[in-house]
Amino acid sequence: MTTKISRSAKVVTVLALTLGLLAGCGGNTTNKPEDTGQPAASTNDNDLSPVTFSFFGADPNPNWNKMQDDVGKEITKLTGVTLDAEFPVGDASQKVALIATSGQYPDLISPKAELNKLVDAGAMLDLTDLIDKHAPNIKKMLGDQIKRLRYSNDDKSIYVIPTYSAVDQVNFVAAGGFSLQHRAVKEAGYPPIKTLQDYENVIKSYLDKHPTNENGDPNIGLTLNADDWHTYISVTNPAADSTGKAGDGEWYIDPKTYEATYHYRTEGEKDYFKWLNHMFNTGLLDKDTFVQKSDQYNAKIASGRVIGLIDADWSFGDGLKSLKKDGKFDQTYGYFPVMLSDKYKDNRLQSTGFMAGWGVGITTSCKDPVRAIKFLDFLASEKGQILNNWGVEGKQYIMENGKRVVPADVQNRINNDNTAFSKESGIGFYGYSLKYGDGVKDSTGNYYTKNFPELIVQGYSDTDKQTLQAYGAKTYADLFTPMQELPVKPWGAAWNLSVPADDEVSILQNKMKDITWKRIPQAIMAKPDQFDKIWDDYQQDLIKAGVEKMEKGFTKYVQDRVKLWNE
Repeated sequence: MTTKISRSAKVVTVLALTLGLLAGCGGNTTNKPEDTGQPAASTNDNDLSPVTFSFFGADPNPNWNKMQDDVGKEITKLTGVTLDAEFPVGDASQKVALIATSGQYPDLISPKAELNKLVDAGAMLDLTDLIDKHAPNIKKMLGDQIKRLRYSNDDKSIYVIPTYSAVDQVNFVAAGGFSLQHRAVKEAGYPPIKTLQDYENVIKSYLDKHPTNENGDPNIGLTLNADDWHTYISVTNPAADSTGKAGDGEWYIDPKTYEATYHYRTEGEKDYFKWLNHMFNTGLLDKDTFVQKSDQYNAKIASGRVIGLIDADWSFGDGLKSLKKDGKFDQTYGYFPVMLSDKYKDNRLQSTGFMAGWGVGITTSCKDPVRAIKFLDFLASEKGQILNNWGVEGKQYIMENGKRVVPADVQNRINNDNTAFSKESGIGFYGYSLKYGDGVKDSTGNYYTKNFPELIVQGYSDTDKQTLQAYGAKTYADLFTPMQELPVKPWGAAWNLSVPADDEVSILQNKMKDITWKRIPQAIMAKPDQFDKIWDDYQQDLIKAGVEKMEKGFTKYVQDRVKLWNE
């Protein structure tokens, strides 16, 4: 077999040697063939001999247990593979850049948006032939959608197996966004919560009656997480979400022309930030919002003093776990499809289709890419996906009348002692290959994932169920616009588009980010009579910095993707 290597081969080793980067990367395996300069192939389809692949993942994984959890041990038993994994402590993009320039690569890598750096360095293998010859599960799952894995219109190599998008996904889960404590919603009489005014009314009425908690500490109406990149999720993206433009990160994409606009320049966004300015000046928005760190933010949530949040649930998961562990379920949160006004339609559950994009690739340092692709193919198999999503049969789930069932004691730990349970079980830690999405059933008629209505409801507390019953819903997703009522986005998601770091679009994006992260906090914390001037100055700053050129350049990337995916 001949394995094609990515275009250009700019290999520089001095930097990595100086920094001691990623010790052991570049084929940290046992039973390796001699290095002949060409990738070697495994000849035994059922090779279970021990092998270790080095791996770098750009997402932090503080609970990684070196595959000594239940799922990890079972994967090693069934494949012979162990991952020697490294995850970032600081800036993941800088780490990937160092790896790219080092010439010494881990066997497997998940670089997220920094793939282009590795491709330009000649670090990545083209997986096209490997998938065709050695990955039947991946090949079957993709079908005609395999064209979405191609890198670009100019380079149609496949460099990663997508891991951030699922095949045939149905959006059953709505968790995060505009959240309110159950006790506040209950005390307000379970009113309609559809607009910013509705949301504000619940917060204000609760604080008016309960300015402090039982210990005399002040309750907090609304707090946001503005610690570095969390700013996108908690401070700025909600301006797009609440005006019907959710799911494209920093962009609004015209669904007819595929033209990209920096979303802060679109209709309704000024009014959203003016509302945050109002919340700040009336004392409903936490004065420490723009100085607190993530751990302080989660500590406030864990104290039960925060009535409202605007964030993704995984971002405040630590605080939420503490509340559940302490039995303070009335101080946990319900999730609502809040919009700027009735004028806008919620699109938070809109399908991206199968996005491809970010994922796990095999580098040129890997001595046995066939064994590596077979490992990724196992993770994509029915057995592999069930292990990652459900755990080990007899431990994390049992079979009853042909159905996978999570025992009550296990579900209790999942709900109320999740951190320790996750570290012991390893469930969810091995999503390093292609996977089916929520709503897809396996060969036994059971769902691949746990995110289906019956099991989602099983994971709710009695307080969740009481809130949902008051709104005539079984799950929080029932409160949002159904996915089926929204068109599939032909471009996937704008945040998923990879733009080379040296492209003018990337350079301009960094300039816009610096301007936005300076001006938005200024506007929110300004006196009300100063807001309009700061906003106008912000818009002019963007224009002077080249926002229109950036939009034009990014539009080409969007339009090229639509063409690439739909040829």
